[in-house]
Amino acid sequence: MAVPAFDPKELEVTAEIPSRFGAGYPTPVYSFPITPRDAFIALYNKEPVWQITGMEQTLFVPKVNPDNVARAFVVDGSGMAFGEDGGKDMFGIEWEYIAQVGGSMVRPGKPFLSDANEWHSKVIWPDIDAWDWDLAEKDNVEFLSKENFVSCWLMNGWYERLISFMDFEGAIMAMVDEDQKDAVKDLFAQLSQLYIRLIDKHLLHFPQINGFSIHDDWGSQKETFFSPAVAEEMIVPYMKMVTDHLHSKGIFCDFHSCGQLQKQVPNMIAAGWDSWGGQMMNDTHKIYELYGDKITIGVIPDLFDPDTTSEDEQRAHARAYADKFCRRDKPSFFNMNGAGVLTPAYREELYMRSRENYGKI
Repeated sequence: MAVPAFDPKELEVTAEIPSRFGAGYPTPVYSFPITPRDAFIALYNKEPVWQITGMEQTLFVPKVNPDNVARAFVVDGSGMAFGEDGGKDMFGIEWEYIAQVGGSMVRPGKPFLSDANEWHSKVIWPDIDAWDWDLAEKDNVEFLSKENFVSCWLMNGWYERLISFMDFEGAIMAMVDEDQKDAVKDLFAQLSQLYIRLIDKHLLHFPQINGFSIHDDWGSQKETFFSPAVAEEMIVPYMKMVTDHLHSKGIFCDFHSCGQLQKQVPNMIAAGWDSWGGQMMNDTHKIYELYGDKITIGVIPDLFDPDTTSEDEQRAHARAYADKFCRRDKPSFFNMNGAGVLTPAYREELYMRSRENYGKI
């Protein structure tokens, strides 16, 4: 993509996006040389223009998918408030919204499956054709009309779905129990086929979608739930079915997975994911150095207290970040787990320096 060199006139602020949760700084919309959507796509195509910080995308989690309602995480044009509800997911599993933690969970203690081999006779597969896609399409015409990269979230990936069926203890045992592993693999293969059909439904009714962010948590604060060898055998082949399908459609795929997962990054690469932004317990600087040429990493900046850090120091932090992680041969994106440092001065300096660095051949 041919983009002119940085012009200081780009720093003219044309609009401001209020902070979503009422905290932090509003996000300025600069006079960008290309649309935010095109800048996001350019990053994935290894032709970065500026450091993507998240304001360039529209998060899309449509009400039409019962999983999103059950998880109390609907973000679309339907008018449904974020954090409402809970209820049954697409498989009829009941989720309960827990206000104290701001999310839903399946109440443990009465798992739907006590053994993975039961799924063949007990699981009722959803009829996604019966969902009201036409209404969802009408609800989201305006919501999806911005010049942003539209990222559609799919909750409840392979291992998360197994947890919803079996509770955590049952799911983790089924991943390594020789008497259950084949059943788990069969289930994951069928889930991949369902997710492919679901993706195609979304693309038919919401052609504005540019990428999918698919969720499958793999770790805790301190460690991954299962070894890399288990993930490689049990999950990676079935993820690859979905990422291959997305890539065949020209659609990008982000892996949303929480926990300490540094040792699992090679499996993310093998599974075909385009990007991953880890949480604070991950050393994203080291992960970038090790794997940033194979998967686009969301790098967390060095943190500082904006209230006690001068504007000059904030700008110096931004330049240091850009000089280390905004490399044309190895681009990254700004990890929003570090959003607390995105002061107006830091954001402006990061934009300028990343424009300059990414423009270097």
